[in-house]
Amino acid sequence: MASPGVPARLKSSFNSQRSSGKGIIPLLLNVDLLRNVIFILFLLRWTRKGFLKLKGRGIIGTTIDTYISIRRTLYGLFLRAPGVRNQVRKQVSEAVTKLEGKLVPSGPGVTRYLTLPKEGWSESQVRAELGKLSDMEHTRWEDGLVSGAVYHGGDEMVKLQTEAFGKFLVANPIHPDVFPGVRKMEAEIVAMVLAMFNAPQGGAGVTTSGGTESILMACLSARQKAFVERGVTEPEIILPETAHTAFRKACAYFKIRMHLVACPAPSYRASVPAISRLINSNTILLVGSAPNFPHGIIDDIASLSKLAVRRKIPLHVDCCLGSFLVPFLEKAGFETELFDFRLRGVTSISCDTHKYGFAPKGNSTVLYRTRELRAYQYFICPDWSGGVYASPSIAGSRAGALIAGCWASLMAQGESGYVSACHSIVGAAKKIETALREQPAFSADLAVIGRPLVSVVAFKSDTLNTYDIADGMSAKGWHLNALQTPPAIHVAVTLPIVPAVDRLLEDLQAVVEAEREKERERKAAGKPAGAAKGDAAALYGVAGSLPDKSIVNALASGFLDTLYKA
Repeated sequence: MASPGVPARLKSSFNSQRSSGKGIIPLLLNVDLLRNVIFILFLLRWTRKGFLKLKGRGIIGTTIDTYISIRRTLYGLFLRAPGVRNQVRKQVSEAVTKLEGKLVPSGPGVTRYLTLPKEGWSESQVRAELGKLSDMEHTRWEDGLVSGAVYHGGDEMVKLQTEAFGKFLVANPIHPDVFPGVRKMEAEIVAMVLAMFNAPQGGAGVTTSGGTESILMACLSARQKAFVERGVTEPEIILPETAHTAFRKACAYFKIRMHLVACPAPSYRASVPAISRLINSNTILLVGSAPNFPHGIIDDIASLSKLAVRRKIPLHVDCCLGSFLVPFLEKAGFETELFDFRLRGVTSISCDTHKYGFAPKGNSTVLYRTRELRAYQYFICPDWSGGVYASPSIAGSRAGALIAGCWASLMAQGESGYVSACHSIVGAAKKIETALREQPAFSADLAVIGRPLVSVVAFKSDTLNTYDIADGMSAKGWHLNALQTPPAIHVAVTLPIVPAVDRLLEDLQAVVEAEREKERERKAAGKPAGAAKGDAAALYGVAGSLPDKSIVNALASGFLDTLYKA
């Protein structure tokens, strides 16, 4: 008997499902293929990152970095636990309140001006109030009690700068046709500093508002060069851990990955082979300092230059602190090292004219081996409705008066003046270094860090609390710089400090002897080492020793907030 036939409607439906299934299967296969490709690319990306990490840091270094990262993360979670978090907030708040008490004036006789006066003041009223503000209690930099900070060229220089300010007070170099004198002075400042650093024919540069902006611009130029010429989209910079923190700021601003290279004792200079291992196809810039801020040590620029040439990577030398000292060390009779454009690998240099160039604050330069490198830092907008806009650096409008003050300073001081200043300043630094190394009153407990060649002398102690020494010097009216990793103090010698060097050494000797006596009494009583009490110790010795830096961040943020409390 024949089997009954399938109804036509059901047969049609079945065939439709079969035909539609034929389209779904290839689609599913394509989705699977795409998913596998994405997974393989992801795997390759992170395998490459892991390989580069191992190549750069080695197995031990990578293990240590991983341990530090895990420890920091776990400690951060601990600090965010409800009970701990409230206690931390309370202590940070107390510290910030204490800070406000020091920085923000209060009490009888203090008037705060929080709104515009209804009627403008007379000139005599303004002058009287300015006099009060100028005479507020402060650390006496005039007496040479401040390390760095005030790079004063003398009273006659200040008078000349003030006169230059007055002549160009309304000038703005963004309008070169309106203020041609400012344009001329700015170009001449750049030319003079280029010559000082032995730039080749075709060297170029710009003036900036300070060392940080100069460093930012050098990093931006390197990033743009790598993007345009090599297509680098994940840029990386390699720098010694002692390099100025402005490089870290540049990395944060411009989304650049940063590799820090340790600067261990006894040289406290970064290992060039360690830097070489970290170089990869994303590396856009190598960095060296002449000298660095913390310890006043000049990096091995000659070796970095050879590495930069061999690997075809730009090399930036930060001379912001060395500025108008390092170029004149040899002429002043001191030991020096090659660091400038005479080294083929050096492609950019930052130099602060407002430090040992004695120009008014707000002046610096960034220099390039070629005009093409400078052009990478330019910002140009050709299609703005307000017209074609172009600026050489971060700022748009700038103070022509500052440029005039800088030009006047350079012209008044001249090469002979800078050589003489170098002789006085570096000579004073050598006197401090020699005393710390050779006088038993110091050498028994203090040790100079590395081999400083310029104006900064840093020292540490393995037997006494360094931060207690820093606070002891503060109690005697000094404003020195506390350092970390390792705990240390440095003195950046300026012209005002030169006549005060003997007083500095006398006070330091007294403070060190007082700390020795405390240590002897503690040991005689059989007591454990006590916690340091002062401000430097609180910030660096306690909070600074924690693996998670969120407490230090909170304290620093509170400090910045305090600066704007009227």
